[in-house]
Parts: sequence; structure tokens; C-alpha cells
Amino acid sequence: MGNPSPPQPRSPQRRQSHNRKVPHNAVQSLISTLFHPLDPPKHPPRKPSTMTLPTTTRQWVLTNKPTDLVSLSGPSPTFTQSTASIPSLKPNQVFLKTLYFSNDPAQRGWISKYVKADRMYVPPVSEGEVMRARAISEVLESTAEGFKKGMLVSANAGWKEYMVTDAKECSPVADNLGVKPTQFLGALGFTGLTALYGIRDIVRAGPGDTVVVSGAAGATGSMVVQIAKNMLGCKRVIGIAGSDDKCRWVESLGADICVNYKKPEFKKELIKATEGYVEVYFDNVGGEILDLMLTRMARHGRVAACGAVSNYNTSQPTGLRNWGEIIVMRIEIRGFIIFDFAPKFAEATRELIAAYKEGKIRIGDESETIVETSFEDIPRTWMKLFEGSNTGKLVTKLKYGESSSL
Repeated sequence: MGNPSPPQPRSPQRRQSHNRKVPHNAVQSLISTLFHPLDPPKHPPRKPSTMTLPTTTRQWVLTNKPTDLVSLSGPSPTFTQSTASIPSLKPNQVFLKTLYFSNDPAQRGWISKYVKADRMYVPPVSEGEVMRARAISEVLESTAEGFKKGMLVSANAGWKEYMVTDAKECSPVADNLGVKPTQFLGALGFTGLTALYGIRDIVRAGPGDTVVVSGAAGATGSMVVQIAKNMLGCKRVIGIAGSDDKCRWVESLGADICVNYKKPEFKKELIKATEGYVEVYFDNVGGEILDLMLTRMARHGRVAACGAVSNYNTSQPTGLRNWGEIIVMRIEIRGFIIFDFAPKFAEATRELIAAYKEGKIRIGDESETIVETSFEDIPRTWMKLFEGSNTGKLVTKLKYGESSSL
């Protein structure tokens, strides 16, 4: 999530626009404006809930910003649970019940103790604030035109059960595509858009390129593999994942080969797989794998710096030893943030939907890991991101009235 210089000089005006921080409460408004024209639901909404509207909601609050691994217990837990009152509905608002939470590695960066607000693309979550998260929610009550009881919407709900928010902050979830609504948190949401923007626009992958994708069995990586191979026609796609089973799944998506980074012979296998060097590397992990990949890039190779998950839970991140490769091989490394792509969200989503309908990308149960979770275990499910236990998008399905033990 760094901010390396792009390959060509930009005017001061252009540079200033890319350094502009996006207020997180403005992001959903922008998304809603862009997505409302996109295939609105054509079927009747779900049968509305007949429950009496609650007046309070449980929520998870950031209490102690972590320096290393997030702490879920002990004297200084990262999050604590609290209860808050729910305000009454005002005109043009909706009362929402959270059904699914999106779990994203970027959330870890939002709560880091060492993050500087002026170096972030959205304001960090402050201690005392509800943990930020996108969600799919059900409309329980509405005073807004076009939002009926039983509709499903996506919104920045945060880790809480219920909320009242302005309808303009919500996007109706299309129900006429034959996919689960959770896919709008993943393949047809920010995840898919990040993959498309990064591999096509940032590193300009095409038919003449060999592409390597780290985190290839994750939410973004698995979409990059499919887009590179099946939409952009790249000549060879190589995945990197954390188990043999994950590697076989990545290969089933279109990768020519996938190597397991947890094996002792990983370095040897990656060198063999990248014989002749590669033009494009899509980096989701940073750290030692990025350092190794710098030695496998062809002259004028391009690297999309999408994430650095290997360093998110440590106060002593792994540095680069092969920086000289960037100079002698004239490697272009470019960081990017999905909000840079905002003006093209609607158009790009239509492209992904078209690719799905044409069979070029697979979107189904295998592309997401849905974990049914009690409210008490929301942070624990989120932590699965950093344990490598998910294949595809990790989604929390919130259970009501029950407790679970994960």
C-alpha cells in the first residue's frame, strides 16, 4: 500500500489529486451514485421481517490499536463489545439489519497504531469508534423512496447488528444475476474491481505477458488469475498459494501452474516456473516473496503493488534486499488504491458481469468462504484472513439468537 512513483512524470495537478485522501463517509455515497444505474433488482424483495424494531444494537469498538498481532483477549484487547442506542428514522433513511460482513486485509491497516492519517487513503479508525466494515444488510423499515422492506443493500455498516442510515449511503443488491448477494462483497464488489483495475490498468497485462500472482487463492488473487488468463488472454499465468489443495484450485481457475510457498522447495519451484523471467507480477503479500520476485522479473517488468499482508501484523516488517534489481532491470513498481478507479466502477462491474455470463470467470460457492458466526465471534472470524484458512473471499454470516465457538 505504498506510493511509489509512476513510470512517467505527472503534472502537479495530477499528483495532487492522487494524494487526496477520501473521507470514508463519502466513499459509499460515491459508490451508490455510480451503482444505482446498474441492473437494479427486478424481482420482489425478500419476505419482510415481522420483528419489532430493536432500540439498541451490539457493536464492536476499536479499543487498543495493535502494534503486532491483534489481541482478542487479555488486559488490552484490540476490540471490545458495547451496546448503543439506535436513533429513530428520519425522512429518506433506512433501518438495516446486518446479514453479512466483508473481511478485508485492508482493515488491518486502518487500525494500525503506527499508521499516519496523512499517509492513508481513508481516515484511520480511531480508538472508541466502531470497527469499519462493508456489509450486506436487509431493510427492516424505510422512509426512503425506492427502498422497501425486505430489500438487500450494501452499505458501510461497521461491526454492529443494526443501524439507521441515509438511503443515499446504500446500494441495492441486484438479485437477477443468479449469484448469491455475498458476491457483491467479493467478485462483483471491490475485490473484483481491484483485480481488474490492477492487472489491466495498472500493469497493462496482455497476450504477450507471463503473469505471476501471489495470494492467488485469496479473494483478489483468484480473480486476477481468471481475468489475466480468460479476459486478457495472457500467455502464461503462475499462481502462488499456501497449500497444495489451494494450488490445485487456482490451476482449475486457469493458472498454468501454482506453487506452494509453504513447501521447503518453494524457491526452486518458483525459479523453475518462471524460467525465462516474467513481464508482470501482481503482488498481494509483500515481504520475502516480493523480494524473491524482483529477481524473476524481465527487463522493463511491471509490478502491481496491491497488498502486503505478510507484514500487516508485525511492527518489524520484512524489507527488500534485492532493490538493485529494480534499477538494473528497469522494473516499474506501482502502488494503487481502488478508489482511484471510482469513475469507472459501474462500467467495470458490467464487464465483470458480462465475463461471468460468458463463462470467462467463475463466481460461485467455491470462490468464497462463508463462516456462520455469532456476534461475539466477529473479530475471531475476521482474524482467519491472516491464518490462511479461507479460499476466495472470506465472508461473515451473522447469526442471531445463538452463540458459536469458532
